[in-house]
Amino acid sequence: MKRLKKLIFLSLLVSIGLALGIVESMMPVPFIVPGAKLGLSNMVILITLVLFGFKEAMIVGILKSIIFTLIAGSVSSLFYSLSGFLLSCLTMYIVYRNFSEVFSLIGVSIFGSVAHNFAQIIVASIMMNNIKVFSYLPILLLTSLFTGYFIGLTSIFAIKNLKNF
Repeated sequence: MKRLKKLIFLSLLVSIGLALGIVESMMPVPFIVPGAKLGLSNMVILITLVLFGFKEAMIVGILKSIIFTLIAGSVSSLFYSLSGFLLSCLTMYIVYRNFSEVFSLIGVSIFGSVAHNFAQIIVASIMMNNIKVFSYLPILLLTSLFTGYFIGLTSIFAIKNLKNF
């Protein structure tokens, strides 16, 4: 029964990540940074990482990326999504596991947000065969401080309430 409950909970997290991703893709971006998003669905990855662990966070993130691409994206968006997720998840796992006494979940989220943007810039540079794309990175990194803070803060609230569940 415990295994079934875990499977259902992880499935719900994938579904919530998809819903947040779809809602976020429909929101107009108030930033002066084209393509910048809040990363609401990344909150699900951070929550999964804290509540279940790295393996489960990888599964949820990969499923979320693939299903979201099938629903709303293109094949090229899958490369951006997966690369950002993989580096972000790995970075958050390393920071959470090794430095959780130094960084709160807000710090872990900011590290993940920075890694996500860095991975996507690398993919963009490769796909466009243009290294000048990296000139966009400082603006994205500044944006990731704010989005990472917001996602970390909301994740703390969600995790507090989900641990009781």
